Amino acid sequence: MIYYKTNGNWFGDINHLFRSWTMTRIIRSVLFIGAYTAVICFVIDFYDMGKYLSMNISGFSLLGIILSIFLVFRTNSAYDRWWEARKHWGALVNNTRNLAVYVHAMFPKNNHEVRHFMAKHIANFCIALVEHLREGVHIEKLIYLHDEERAIYKTKGHIPNYIAFLIFDRIAEAHRQGEINEGDYINIKEQHQSLLDILGACERIKKTPIPFSYAVYLKVFISAYGLLLPFALVETFQYGTIPLVMFLFFSLLGIELMGQEIEDPFGLDCNDLPTGDIAHTIKTNVFEILEDKSGLNKSRSLDLYEKVF
Repeated sequence: MIYYKTNGNWFGDINHLFRSWTMTRIIRSVLFIGAYTAVICFVIDFYDMGKYLSMNISGFSLLGIILSIFLVFRTNSAYDRWWEARKHWGALVNNTRNLAVYVHAMFPKNNHEVRHFMAKHIANFCIALVEHLREGVHIEKLIYLHDEERAIYKTKGHIPNYIAFLIFDRIAEAHRQGEINEGDYINIKEQHQSLLDILGACERIKKTPIPFSYAVYLKVFISAYGLLLPFALVETFQYGTIPLVMFLFFSLLGIELMGQEIEDPFGLDCNDLPTGDIAHTIKTNVFEILEDKSGLNKSRSLDLYEKVF
């Protein structure tokens, strides 16, 4: 994710925009449509075919309005998914802190084992969730795992779910052994349940993209509009049609591809959510609460949020 200061550096922010993979795709497509329009203008001018073109510009204006309505819905839907995901990860930060505070306050002060167990598994739940929402969990990124634990984790198809089970199993065992009372058990159970609620909500966002037919229809609409637009404008604007079509196509395609980029907010595109950084913030927080390891991640470098070419 790109961090920037609102109303900070106008031209600096614009420069940031051109470093994104999405902008690279847009520029390539605009250059293609510019070359295509140049060929159309040259052929029509060379063979004096302008008199055969009687396309009405007002018709394209109406189509542009219709296309804009589709794009507004597309962009709003994509942003709603991005913002909903951010709210869930914000809730994850709060709920893991609450869970760590509950554990620290409810368990006996001399029980260092349970504090380390909970800090380790709460942190690993969040770290595993980051990659679970991408291409799959990298077990080597999880912390404080023994060889036996790594072997068990490799047999699991849903690692965040398994870690959540381990956390609750330890809480339930403490309740059976009388380490925590009934009221504490009910309160801490709610905090644990929130982890699975957030997990399910993020999976819903990840696995339910914009309907395929709608996405394809919009791509076909934009492509057809861009390919036909030069024929409607060339008689009026001559070679000025080239920059005009390029600018219009830049506007339409840019909105579509930006919506496509933020539709899945859990990846490593430059505008995706910094879920990896949030997970490591949670790791630091829970270890500070439960084991007072305040410098746990000071040397950690931030995730690189960019699309790989």
